[in-house]
Parts: sequence; C-alpha cells; structure tokens
Amino acid sequence: MPVAALSTRNEAEKSRELGVAISNPYMAFMKMRLVYASILILGVLCLYFSMEPFEEPPRFLKKGQGKFLQLPDIDCKQKPPFLVLLVTSSHKQLAARMAIRKTWGRETEVRGRRVKTLFLLGASDKTYEMNAIAQEGKQHRDIIQKDFKDVYFNLTLKTMMGMEWVHHFCPQAAFVMKTDSDMFVNVGYLTDLLLKKNKTSRFFTGYIKSNELPIRQKSSKWFVSKSEYPQDKYPPFCSGTGYIFSRDVASKVYNVSDSVPFLKLEDVFVGLCLAKLKIRPEELHTKQTFFPDSLRFSVCLFQKIVTCHHVMPQDLLIYWQLLENSQEQNCSSV
Repeated sequence: MPVAALSTRNEAEKSRELGVAISNPYMAFMKMRLVYASILILGVLCLYFSMEPFEEPPRFLKKGQGKFLQLPDIDCKQKPPFLVLLVTSSHKQLAARMAIRKTWGRETEVRGRRVKTLFLLGASDKTYEMNAIAQEGKQHRDIIQKDFKDVYFNLTLKTMMGMEWVHHFCPQAAFVMKTDSDMFVNVGYLTDLLLKKNKTSRFFTGYIKSNELPIRQKSSKWFVSKSEYPQDKYPPFCSGTGYIFSRDVASKVYNVSDSVPFLKLEDVFVGLCLAKLKIRPEELHTKQTFFPDSLRFSVCLFQKIVTCHHVMPQDLLIYWQLLENSQEQNCSSV
C-alpha cells in the first residue's frame, strides 16, 4: 500500500477514535439526563396515583341561585296534589321517561287523590340535547330543569332543585316522592299506605339504611374521602331509589341545606339534613315494600310493593300491562 494511502487511513482511524472519545462523555451526559427525567416522571406519576382522585367540586346552588330553564305546567294552589313524584332523569333517558309517562307516571288521580309526576334534569353542553329536552318539555309540560351540569355527581343538586321547586311552587302537596327513572313505582299501593299511615308532618320514609359506613375505596363509584365526610358512620337515611316525605320536610330540608357540607351522594346528603332537623326516617309498613334492587316480576308480588329498581323501559311497559289486566282478589290467598 502506498505510504500516502496508509497515512490517510491512519489519520481517518485516529479521527474516528477521537470522535468516539469526544462523543462518549456527551452520550453519557444525555443518558444521565434521560434517567433523571424518567425518575422525575415516575415520581410525579406515583404522587398522582397516591392522591385522591381529583374532580372539580360541583357548584352547589345556594338558595335563590341558579336559573330555572323549565318549569312544569301545574297549578298547586288551585288543585293541590296529594302526591308529587319527582323523577331524576338525564338527557339520554328519553325511552325511560316515555315508559313512565305511559305507566305509573300516567296516573293523575288515585283513590280520588290527585297525583302528578315530574322529571328533574340539569343542563347539557350539547346543543342538540338541550334543544331536544326543550321540545320535550313544551310537549309534555312535566320537566323541571336548572342550569347546572347534568352529571352523576350533581345528583344532589338535582334532588335539591326538586325540594326547591316544592318549597316555592307547590307547598300545597301533601306528600312528595323522589325516585329514579329506572324504577317501578306502585302509585296506587303507595297512596293506600300513605292514607293508612295518616302522618302529614315531619314524615320521611323509604328503604331505611341505619348502619351505613362511608366507602373509602377510591375505585368505588360511591367513594367518599375523609375530607368530604370525616365521620365513620352515616346518620340514618333512605335509599335514593325511592323515598317519600311530607310537604313540610321539603321546605325544612331546602332551608337547612346551606348549613350542611355538600356531599355528592344525594340520599346521604338528605339524611344529613334530616339529622340536623332531628327528623328520623320511619317505616311505612310492617312488611318491606321498598326494594332498592331488582325483583323477579309476578303480578301478586308487584301488587304489594311500592318500589323496585333496575326496571328497563320495555319491561316496565309489560309489567304495567299485566298488572292492569289482573284482578287484585286473585292474589288474596297467596
């Protein structure tokens, strides 16, 4: 090999070796930065997942705050209802509302007593949903709606909106029921039991929960942190699937609600209000009539219950038709 070529090759090899020598400290530095960055990110993630899940706290509407977007067509002064049924619903539950309107929500007079069913909704950030519910309200005149966001954790706001409506617009109602849109409600049997109970003040009933503990597991839908509720036990309350109260209780709960710390679990929040008012939930009947879970349908069973949960709209229509076609005396020996 020529001397010139050999010399050039040696210089190239030296240059490569020098380049490696120069680049190694730089690469080591970059690797070290990458390791530090990874540790930092890992630490932030660990800290994030160790903290309680963050959610923007709901905007609790104080008395007199918030705008009613829809009000129902009912004159409680001229025709005081015996029973008002307030059904919490959402924009996507049109099928459930229509099924209720065709079944237990269709009832306007039971045992000679006036009954009215109304639906409670918040606001949606989707224009087409707001337009649809506005049109539905114009058609049926049975919707109470306010301008808070309609999400699950605002169920307390929705329920308090119902209390506020009763307080301001329908204090003449003898009884009020709060229930959900996936429920079967035997309005006739409920009316019978309320007439038989004959208690018209400081009365609150439903499926009573007397020894409930806060759920502290963060993965639970019903998780409540120590900062939200520091006590180890809830006061007695009734399952939010369906509870009934006398007219004075609506105003009392509405008025005391400002002084009770907000809780996203609406049935517990109402229980906290009742505890402050020293009103204790009581049984409506000696036998169980409120069922916060589902039940297998039978005509004889459903004639003697007040509520049953997890009823799909199509099933509700079938159950109601079967009940209407049945005769109560057929079950007298059961």
